Amino acid sequence: MDIFDKCYEFSRAEEVMAAGLYPYFTPISEARGNRVKVNGREMILIGSNNYLGLIDHPRVMQAAKEAIDRYGVATCGSRFLTGTIDLHEILEERLARFMNKEAAVTFSTGYQTNLGIISSLAGKDDVVITDRMNHASIIDACRLSKADVKKFKHNDLQDLERVLSEIPDNKGKLIVVDGVFSMEGDIANLPGIVPLARKYKARLMVDDAHGLGVLGQHGRGTAEHFGLEDEVDLIMGTFSKSFVSIGGFVVGKKKVVSYIKHHARSLIFSAAATPASVAAVLAALEVIEAEPERRERLWQVTNFMRESFQKLGFNTGPSQTPIIPIMIGDDEKCFAMWKTLRDEGIFTTPVIHPAVPHGQALIRTSYSANHTDEELRLILTAFEKCGRALAIIP
Repeated sequence: MDIFDKCYEFSRAEEVMAAGLYPYFTPISEARGNRVKVNGREMILIGSNNYLGLIDHPRVMQAAKEAIDRYGVATCGSRFLTGTIDLHEILEERLARFMNKEAAVTFSTGYQTNLGIISSLAGKDDVVITDRMNHASIIDACRLSKADVKKFKHNDLQDLERVLSEIPDNKGKLIVVDGVFSMEGDIANLPGIVPLARKYKARLMVDDAHGLGVLGQHGRGTAEHFGLEDEVDLIMGTFSKSFVSIGGFVVGKKKVVSYIKHHARSLIFSAAATPASVAAVLAALEVIEAEPERRERLWQVTNFMRESFQKLGFNTGPSQTPIIPIMIGDDEKCFAMWKTLRDEGIFTTPVIHPAVPHGQALIRTSYSANHTDEELRLILTAFEKCGRALAIIP
């Protein structure tokens, strides 16, 4: 038995490529706002997580350039040893203040952030309780920890209480949920989860990668949206969405954050985030605080697009956010819809199992504050044409 046998037997990707239906790893040669160039052709991008449209904001770009001039292009060391620069600590102080928490620590990627938080906090005498639709990084973090893992049905409070009630009192308990679920665009029911966490003496962590910058009066995410910031123990966020960079962070009580900082292997044994990345986040945070009108525009775009899709006859699922899925169901029809949209100049993403349950394939669309009215009109025209051609809408 050769461990590479599985590699030589894997042919699905080549088969889909041969059929002209392979949607992944598409190289973008140029990007300007919501317009990208693919194989020399300009397309409108509606699959990005650039929610506030800051990806090419002059202040953010200038901050990244100045950081390179001052610090170079990389840290070439872990935060634990030689990789910490003053910008890391300045950002952590700013994030803690912005999020109304005692302390923050940053990681090199959002994925590593979840790995570090959960695997450092949860041990063999603990239980992690997770929503079945949580992000893959949470699933993998649970696998990495030595904790017992219990899953509850998506956003089902009755099932969550059933799970909690069966856990012995002498076990440490951590409930982990996405704030905004990245494929369907719905929001965790924090008003229902918080009382259950209190009742069963569990700690609560929210992965708010897609909520920060988007939800809440000040953009502090799902907990602020529900007025429950003081009730959530840990809030995790990423820099690759509204903050238009790369990396992640967690905020919470100072002692808890310090413990994570000194025990998270994904932090200790990874190179620190690059100076340009950190500087870009700092600048993006300044813009988020100074320009609330961007969030207002984002919600205007979001509500308009969801209502327009529904009027055309599309099923937008449970979406409550700028992530608006177009529910297709069948995998082949989903790929066909993706391909016809691509032919019409719309760059989006087909999502199939295991990212969603079997039989629930969808086209994931997501919107930005700087999508223009003309771009929105072109998107809807293309969806109507392709949806009718494939009998997805009447």
